[in-house]
Amino acid sequence: MLQEESDLSLVIAQIVQKLKGSSLYAQLERQAWASLQRPEIKLESLKEDIKEYFKISGWEKKLQNAVYSELSVFPSPSHPAAPPEHLKEPLVYMRKAQGSWEKRILKSLNSMCTELSIPLARKRPVGEQKELLNKWNEMGTDEPDLSLFRPVYAPKDFLEVLINLRNPNYENGDSLSFRTHLGLIQVPLKVKDIPELKEFFVELGLTTGQLGIDDSTQVPPELFENEHVRIGQKVLAEQDSAAAQQYIRQGSPTALRAELWALILNISSQPEDILYYEQLKTNVIQHDLLVDSLIYKDVKLTASNDDYYFVFEDYLYQVLLCFSRDTSVLGHFAYNSASPPKSYIRGKLGLEEYAVFYPPNASHLWKTLCWVQKITHGVIPFHGFSMYVAPLCFLYHEPSKLYQIFREMYVRFFFRLHSISSHPSGIVSLCLLFETLLQTYLPQLFYHLREIGAQPLRISFKWMVRAFSGYLATDQLLLLWDRILGYNSLEILAVLAAAVFAFRAVNLMEVTSLAAAEAVLADLSTLKVMPLLQIFLFATVT
Repeated sequence: MLQEESDLSLVIAQIVQKLKGSSLYAQLERQAWASLQRPEIKLESLKEDIKEYFKISGWEKKLQNAVYSELSVFPSPSHPAAPPEHLKEPLVYMRKAQGSWEKRILKSLNSMCTELSIPLARKRPVGEQKELLNKWNEMGTDEPDLSLFRPVYAPKDFLEVLINLRNPNYENGDSLSFRTHLGLIQVPLKVKDIPELKEFFVELGLTTGQLGIDDSTQVPPELFENEHVRIGQKVLAEQDSAAAQQYIRQGSPTALRAELWALILNISSQPEDILYYEQLKTNVIQHDLLVDSLIYKDVKLTASNDDYYFVFEDYLYQVLLCFSRDTSVLGHFAYNSASPPKSYIRGKLGLEEYAVFYPPNASHLWKTLCWVQKITHGVIPFHGFSMYVAPLCFLYHEPSKLYQIFREMYVRFFFRLHSISSHPSGIVSLCLLFETLLQTYLPQLFYHLREIGAQPLRISFKWMVRAFSGYLATDQLLLLWDRILGYNSLEILAVLAAAVFAFRAVNLMEVTSLAAAEAVLADLSTLKVMPLLQIFLFATVT
């Protein structure tokens, strides 16, 4: 009991400290001072009167939403004596694996710099700055020569790293069951089984109304959809993040989705947010980075060739180029197993006072930096990174709002899909959950695919690492992402991946090669997400 109280006190203190540095704190302070002029505020009951004023005026709700937003990413309480790196990732072998993976990525990036004889960063000449500013809204028309640039890594490269992960404290053959050896992931992490998933995703049950099923043309809207929309409008009127998160577990009406997501993510476009975006844009105009070319290359290879997303090419450049300059993104490294990228000014390698983060989501030194020599740590855009942004373009058409939503989605969820950790929503756990579900509930299919050299994870990994973006039809993808936000968890990605295999099981049992299995699962654009999830979780005999 005392330990729980101590943990709670620590969490409260840390959240208070975090909020003290926010614009909301300054606004609350101004409102408190202004309220002193109001006749209902009495000196003898000052504290209670100001609290009542905050409640009536809506500021209490804004504070609650901010606290709720912080809690959604707050790391689990750990022992007071635990070192800082333990908060990032408690398992030493996971931290070491992530460190080794980062070194590989950055070695690749540094070698690309050397081969092409280009700096990691440079200040743009004035003429180039003016040209970029003039075509800011038409960057998709630009056709730079990117033939010499290559993606630093692709999902399949990352999968090979995860396959080779081992816990050194486990002896092969001692504590691992035979079933575990059938899969590619060989680390002992706790993942949910079907009964636990049923309990966790209870709102997805067969007796609960769902957008994605009960809004189909065969179901009269008065039975579910009309009432669900009415409740959604009430949730928005209340401006309650927690209520919105609970509501969206049954799916969001299309007309309300943009506002509901913004409420859950605690995003409100204040003038200072728009100004901040404009400052990031100015940094893009003034400085050219090597990662800019990687972003251009990725958008050209992925979103520009996608039937749904090619029209948003300009938005993708704007958002991703600004993202690479955003210092606030550094905050998520406190609970990310990865480390922020670091570079040194030319000739000052190893001297910390000349270190800057790269991409420059960081230090004041960046403003005077024209040439950096070497990267030592980092998270770099990979092949498919732009697909995290593309679906959001359907919901948000104002660049600064689109940017804020993507940034918050990334620091809450998407970073976990390309970093090595033991977190339940981390990509390692998702892979293990996917393989465990298939091995347990579709053992014949799993064994058949394994025997023909078509390990299921080799096919499904790319779906999960991109949160199914670019694979599902957009309306279905947004229904899936509704549930990610609603449950504050990425585990539903692994469940859906297993459900897709279950749905195509008859065809997959007839294939005789990896290529044939991939062909059966090549097109997911006709699949309906919610029926698949419901059938797999709630209509499967366990």
